[in-house]
Amino acid sequence: MGLFTGKKGLVLGVANDFSIAWAISQKLLAEGADIGYTHLPGDKMERRVRKVVDPTGAKLVTPCDVQKDEDVARVFDEARNIYGSLDFVLHSIAFAPLEDLKKNFVYASREGFKTAMDISVYSLAIVARHAAESMPNGGAIETLTYYGGEKVVSGYNLMGVCKAALDASVKYLAYDLGPKKIRVNALSAGPVKTLAASAVGESDKLAGLYEAVSPMQRNIDREEVGSAGMFLLSDLASGITGEIMHVDCGYNAMGSPGRALEAAEAAAKK
Repeated sequence: MGLFTGKKGLVLGVANDFSIAWAISQKLLAEGADIGYTHLPGDKMERRVRKVVDPTGAKLVTPCDVQKDEDVARVFDEARNIYGSLDFVLHSIAFAPLEDLKKNFVYASREGFKTAMDISVYSLAIVARHAAESMPNGGAIETLTYYGGEKVVSGYNLMGVCKAALDASVKYLAYDLGPKKIRVNALSAGPVKTLAASAVGESDKLAGLYEAVSPMQRNIDREEVGSAGMFLLSDLASGITGEIMHVDCGYNAMGSPGRALEAAEAAAKK
């Protein structure tokens, strides 16, 4: 018996086998979960996702355009037809037009801002609304965020503003859905090489920064992110909601470069 034996859920946002959503899915599957998946519309994205999830025996693999309310409703209708009800939903969706993401936030276009907020933030609200209808006995919703929504991270730009809005959304959704026994949390992971991360400027430098500054003097790995994500969706976290859980070797706790500064000062004296 695993933690998720008999539990059914939906994962939105697996892009390939490097995705954080897939790292979490693997941990869920290992604990007995029955998972359905969505992918971006288009044959190319379907093939990419099916290559990863078909070997798991997934009963549901379907496209989802989160900018269309009717498409989100259709996905959850399909999920209820297959699973009856859901116990958990993992939301791993974010997007900003590349031309806006590459600019300092002050130069982001109005249309780019609206698109980024719609896909990266409002999608959680519409997904949570339909997920709640599919969780008559309560459940758990989890999204993925990043420290760039709390503090300025060079190169994160427009997406940092979106993550700040996403973090606030998690708390309000936790309040709204608490009476239905539905928990809503976010996982904030340190730098992980993913398709999405490759679009962020200076992302290659972040892993080294975390190794130098974090209390544990290293960066996280996918296994750790997967385990933490699985935990937040499990009954082990039954008393946790409205939380932004950091999995970053303590980097978020630092108010200075810490030992990295000491190392730099020592090197300067040589």
